[in-house]
Amino acid sequence: MRSLDLHPLFRNERDIDRAVRQIIFKAAATKADLVEIIPGKGRGQLRARVLAMLGQPQLKKLYVRYEVDPSNEGRILVRFR
Repeated sequence: MRSLDLHPLFRNERDIDRAVRQIIFKAAATKADLVEIIPGKGRGQLRARVLAMLGQPQLKKLYVRYEVDPSNEGRILVRFR
């Protein structure tokens, strides 16, 4: 499982976008099963941004599904084939 913690990047939107794209593309290329993205709980703005990115067609075609961890809403799990 690959993991991406967005806490250090939360102030720079360009870095957030780049980091999420990189981990999704890398996971798809290496045939990873699962990626964990940690936007944190906070007010939910960062989580909403990540979820919107995951809805983009160029990323959506690379994974099977994503879910917000039911036991920890500050964690998004992206599942691949």
